[in-house]
Amino acid sequence: SAESNERLGFLVHELRNSLQTATLAFTALQTGQLPIAGATGAVLGRSLLALTSLVNHALNDVRVAAGPALRREVFSLSSLIAEAGNAGFLDADSRRCVLSVRNVKPDVEIEGDRSLLLGALMNLLNNAFKFTRPGTEVWLSARAGDDGATYIEVEDHCGGLPAGAAEVMFRPFTRRHEDKSGLGLGLSISRSNVEASGGTLSVRDVPGTGCVFTIRVAQRQSAES
Repeated sequence: SAESNERLGFLVHELRNSLQTATLAFTALQTGQLPIAGATGAVLGRSLLALTSLVNHALNDVRVAAGPALRREVFSLSSLIAEAGNAGFLDADSRRCVLSVRNVKPDVEIEGDRSLLLGALMNLLNNAFKFTRPGTEVWLSARAGDDGATYIEVEDHCGGLPAGAAEVMFRPFTRRHEDKSGLGLGLSISRSNVEASGGTLSVRDVPGTGCVFTIRVAQRQSAES
């Protein structure tokens, strides 16, 4: 029963995130007179595709009592960061905070399940927007390390973590600080998604300032580099 409840919670959480992003994109297109062929329209399209994929995966899960097969692929790190940033700008604006995206070298490619990594990254950004202090920034950055791995970081200004929070915050149904909204599944889903793609997700506390969440995944250089 507990396992079924957790799986249902994961599904509902991811459906809510995709629907929220799609709604924000639609509102921006409707009120901002933006072209549907632009970046905001692309965010809307990807969100609707994610909703469709989640529903299809859920149906498959019911039929065969197994999760969806992973799709390992090689893709551009800069495109992943750009897509997360475009969706994140909408969410940050709705929460009255600022998202800053650092430039990413265009020649770096990574390997993994792109949809899972994007979902993990969006959960980290949503978490940062939720807890960062008013009037501060959330930073999104990525870099290729010298150790053959790629590091994607989301940095907030929440003021730092309570004692012992870093050890338990990735557990399902764990809520940070006094905020009791949501299901407390975002960080757990993020770690599961990253690990399914062969990577790791960790958090570093910066006392008095905030948190830095780091995704570490395999790096693959493009043929031109």
